[in-house]
Amino acid sequence: MLLLLFSMNLLAQVEEVNYLQETQESFDQRMEWWRNAKFGMFIHWGVYAVPAGEYKGQEIKGIGEWIQKNGQIPAEEYQKFAKQFNPVQFDAKTWVSLMKEAGMKYMVITSKHHDGFALWDSKVSDYDIVEFAPYGKDVLKALSDECKKQGIKFGLYYSIMDWHHKDAHAYSYLKKDPRKRKDNMEHFASYLEDYMKPQLKEIVENYDPDILWFDGEWEKEYTHEQGQQIYQFVRSMKPEILINNRVDKGRAGMQGMDKGDKDYAGDFGTPEQEILEGSSTLDWESCMTMNDTWGFKKNDHNWKESDTLIHNLIDVTAKGGNYPVSYTHLTLP
Repeated sequence: MLLLLFSMNLLAQVEEVNYLQETQESFDQRMEWWRNAKFGMFIHWGVYAVPAGEYKGQEIKGIGEWIQKNGQIPAEEYQKFAKQFNPVQFDAKTWVSLMKEAGMKYMVITSKHHDGFALWDSKVSDYDIVEFAPYGKDVLKALSDECKKQGIKFGLYYSIMDWHHKDAHAYSYLKKDPRKRKDNMEHFASYLEDYMKPQLKEIVENYDPDILWFDGEWEKEYTHEQGQQIYQFVRSMKPEILINNRVDKGRAGMQGMDKGDKDYAGDFGTPEQEILEGSSTLDWESCMTMNDTWGFKKNDHNWKESDTLIHNLIDVTAKGGNYPVSYTHLTLP
């Protein structure tokens, strides 16, 4: 009986760990490898590589991975592209070897972008690369295993926003009827508990990522309190994992650093397509594309020169940041 009570008390203590109140010493230890890494790769890859920036013969303005929204493509039409997503020449070993040869120390890949399509075998939904697409293989598993073999830290991007899930895209009609805001928030809370959290549990437990990189936190129904809750939820599964500041609502636009008016969750800032003018007391990485788009867009040939990329790497690291450059030329072959 005493042993049982001791075990229950120990379990309660474990469950009560508040990762939002981490000591500076613990935080520094957790961030050490990341601060030393400096250089990485950021990959946006998914269904949007199939239309590659065009819909019904017309080039759609904007970045490639936003084609569903920018092209106003109905869900049932967009799903047809998912049925064509069949990257038969994908080779995790080649990808990771390329990163290692380039001197990269970590990678982050989109497990699920805003379109809701998952690059793993999700049991929460069949809208994924294994069950819905013809490819039928788990991309994340292959990359996770290969990264461990070659000594590259493995990170996963996950979009809080989801255009495919019925309870998660309320923003599309919110402007038409603000009276629905309360209902929308209730629907989004349901999505968060019944869909988003179970998917996060899958990718953390099955693929053991070193980084979880959130995006889409600007969704109107997503709250600061939910951001803190998700941060706590993820770290309770893997305490040493690193989580970017887009898990919460603190990011000050594309500049990517926290606004500072609240105690926002997140371990590092995320300047997008820009480099900080100076150094910062906060940890940060400058995520930047090699051309103009994150997802593959076949007509985007505005590639940065090698000298520019090298200068950016030096500039970012000299200011104390990391530089995960995005390689977007990922077509289906």
